[in-house]
Amino acid sequence: MSIDRITTASQTAYFLTQIENAGSALDKTQAQIASGVNATTYAGFGNQAQVLTATLSANARNSAYTTATNLASTQVSLQDTQLTTLSSLAAQLQKAISDSVANNDATDLMTQAQSIFSQASSILNSKDANGDYIFGGGNVTNPPVTVSSLSALAALPAATPPLSNAFQNGSFKTSVQVADGQTVTYGVTASDIGTGLMQELQSLAQFDASANGNLNAASGLTTAQNNFLTGAISTASTAADGLNAATAANGYVANQLTDAQKQQSSMHTLYKGFASDIQDTNMAQAATQLSLNQTQLQAALQVTAGLHQLSLLNYLPAPTSGG
Repeated sequence: MSIDRITTASQTAYFLTQIENAGSALDKTQAQIASGVNATTYAGFGNQAQVLTATLSANARNSAYTTATNLASTQVSLQDTQLTTLSSLAAQLQKAISDSVANNDATDLMTQAQSIFSQASSILNSKDANGDYIFGGGNVTNPPVTVSSLSALAALPAATPPLSNAFQNGSFKTSVQVADGQTVTYGVTASDIGTGLMQELQSLAQFDASANGNLNAASGLTTAQNNFLTGAISTASTAADGLNAATAANGYVANQLTDAQKQQSSMHTLYKGFASDIQDTNMAQAATQLSLNQTQLQAALQVTAGLHQLSLLNYLPAPTSGG
């Protein structure tokens, strides 16, 4: 009579399945530790896959908003520099007129006015790094200011609105989307910021060209000259105030963009952390799981090997020598 092993085919199949499962679990944990992520496909994240894709999509939009906001902030910073200079030029013109009245001498006034016009028109026609007119209002091919000299400005016919023929910028004002449903307008046009100063310069140049003008020879002001320049002090002050207000408004926009950048940075950190909680492997937990997987696989292998070595002989009493 033969003595067979006591394990059955079903037992063997069961333990082989346990070995396969333990091996797969061990491979998965080792892959997670090696790659640093919990899965390499969305399917591997199970019921968290939809949350993960939504988070990654939101972070991608936030990154796009950040890039656009940074570009807008650079533009607004450039506008601030230009507007500050224009405000300074308006203040210079007001002071030059006031000094002429106070000193009863306007011989240097038109020289200063010509210099202020040249600087102001250069600023209003300035371009950004892409070669586009900063204050073009969407008109990127033509300089916003149509005249190149103070005399040409003085020669312009009356227009409605006043001095509209001195500018050819568009009316479009650039805006940027900084978040879902949130937009900041930051574009500024040459006519919006330059009309007041140019009107003052035109008025001064037209008076100088009139019969009562000839300010270059006015080492002693006539009554007409004194009256005109006294009134011009007030209008020059209004032009300066308008540019100061435009500069302040641009500063307010800069603050809006700065706040948006801070919010975007916070959202990036939030989205990145949320995605990391789903995607990235927790190394401490993975190390513990790896040890457990190794133990389970080793136990399954040992049990299966032991079963294959068992037979009824293992349970028979040992033969006696005296039989």
